[in-house]
Amino acid sequence: MIYNPMSMMAAWMKVASSYNTMMLSAGEVIARRTMMMASGAMTGPEAMGMVMEKATIFSTAIERAAVAAASGADPVRITAAALKPYSTKTRSNVRKLRR
Repeated sequence: MIYNPMSMMAAWMKVASSYNTMMLSAGEVIARRTMMMASGAMTGPEAMGMVMEKATIFSTAIERAAVAAASGADPVRITAAALKPYSTKTRSNVRKLRR
């Protein structure tokens, strides 16, 4: 299969933009949770959820990437499928922690 270089570049730029947005959200989550820990405001369930979400999101990301690869997706779509669970969770965490 022959790919148009410009459309591939645009697709990778979209993935990179999503990644950058996710990383900014992750930085905010880390900062807010660090402040919660430092002030003693973090609850036990929040601390446990903070640890457990890593394994859950990782397994979901791997599963979605594997499904995309098995269905014949190109590398951009596989990468986007793996990134989506991380992006969703970091956005969710930011919204929750901003309250």
